[in-house]
Amino acid sequence: MPHRTRPMTALLVFSGINVVLVSTITPVYDFVCFLPYWERRRERCRQERQAALTKDSK
Repeated sequence: MPHRTRPMTALLVFSGINVVLVSTITPVYDFVCFLPYWERRRERCRQERQAALTKDSK
């Protein structure tokens, strides 16, 4: 073999990367999901649905 395998080092690096990813997912999720763009889009869709319902009922 051209190099030594180090399973413990690989396991620690893999675990460390996973810890970093798991600890950063909540702020990223909150940033993406609660952007004002989505709030405005949700409100606009709700208004469009209400307008379509009132138009159909007339």
